[in-house]
Amino acid sequence: MTEQQQVSDDGVMTRIGQALMLLHGGDREEARNRFGLLWQQIGPDGDPLHRCTLAHYMADTQDDPDTELAWDLRALSAAEDLTDERLAAHDASAAVRALYPSLHLNLAADYVKLRRPDAARAHLDRARAAADHLDDDGYGNGVRAAIERLELRLRAE
Repeated sequence: MTEQQQVSDDGVMTRIGQALMLLHGGDREEARNRFGLLWQQIGPDGDPLHRCTLAHYMADTQDDPDTELAWDLRALSAAEDLTDERLAAHDASAAVRALYPSLHLNLAADYVKLRRPDAARAHLDRARAAADHLDDDGYGNGVRAAIERLELRLRAE
């Protein structure tokens, strides 16, 4: 990868981060607008890291559960195209397999919202199986706790 490509990549991830700050600050509409513009620039065949990251966060800006599901499915699809080498170019400590617990957890939550418990359980099982690849840190423990919370919710329903 050339230096120019790395700067460009960093620019896209920076812009995703800026929109994410808007989302976390409560401005879902502006975050959704910015993510939408970025998606138009990246395109459905763009860099898998950009597509995965953007789709993952774009899902969180959606009001409609079907649209949220569609974005989470895009994130999973992009993760399947992502290599450890590409991810390491962005974050040397990250591995692609560590993304799957969160991606499947999000899909499970989407299916719960859509009242599709069998699909929710299938993705929750995938999230739990993939959780073995998470580190014993704040992120990993948070994802594992969220898996357990969703499991309890599914049992109750």
